[in-house]
Amino acid sequence: MSVLFGIIVGLALGLTGGGGSIFAVPLLIYGLDVAPRSAVAVSLAAVAITAAFGAVESHLRGVLEVRAALIFAVAGMLAAPLGVYLGGQVSEAVVVLLFAALMLIVAVRMMLKARRAPAESAIVRARPSAQAGADPGTVCRYSTDGRLRLNAPCSAALLLVGLVVGVLSGFFGVGGGFLIVPALILITEMGMHRAVATSLLVIALIGLSGVISAVFAGRDIDWALTALFVVGGLIGMFGGRALARYLAGATLQIVFAVAMIAIAVFIGVAKLWL
Repeated sequence: MSVLFGIIVGLALGLTGGGGSIFAVPLLIYGLDVAPRSAVAVSLAAVAITAAFGAVESHLRGVLEVRAALIFAVAGMLAAPLGVYLGGQVSEAVVVLLFAALMLIVAVRMMLKARRAPAESAIVRARPSAQAGADPGTVCRYSTDGRLRLNAPCSAALLLVGLVVGVLSGFFGVGGGFLIVPALILITEMGMHRAVATSLLVIALIGLSGVISAVFAGRDIDWALTALFVVGGLIGMFGGRALARYLAGATLQIVFAVAMIAIAVFIGVAKLWL
């Protein structure tokens, strides 16, 4: 079951570039009977390792913005320990219920985006280049040589958003891809394909910081379970990348959103009434 659940997470991550890792915690808690705080730590480790392999593959294809990812990730890595600490200050029930609320928010956002701008949901079909006609308010722009201009405003924007993602990653045990991708699209001229690739490196680095913090915080991490989850995650992620050209799009985003809503409702019912 560990490998199967890992495949589900990896498949979602490979197809959408974010949002897949949000399934890991509930699958670990309710599918494998892992304690919530341990599930957060295992999720961070499994998602970070899986994303790292995806980042290497993206870099080899030349669609990874390494410099932007490192700035984003440094802020996230600094903030992730704060998220882990805050998660340890509240009860496990509160963490789980807040996680369910986060899933609902992300799911609604995915559905609205898929309905309003279906073309933008086809992540893997987007060209790995700067978007034509970018919003004039975009902070980070590309120069004529095709390199992203990392000036002071651009770097500050990447750092600020990275801090927010890092706290959420440490607190909930998610990679943060569902926040990283839209953030990169909002503040840079990156196309969706390049933003997805860049998010994988950010997820890997922030997740690593969260894992280290969890270990020092005394969280129990079942490394055997984590290894099985990673094996499934890699199978699912590369399978998702291969299938993405046929399946990615608005319909797929809606399917994932519905699945997240169903899981969030189940979590809420299980915690409040069961």
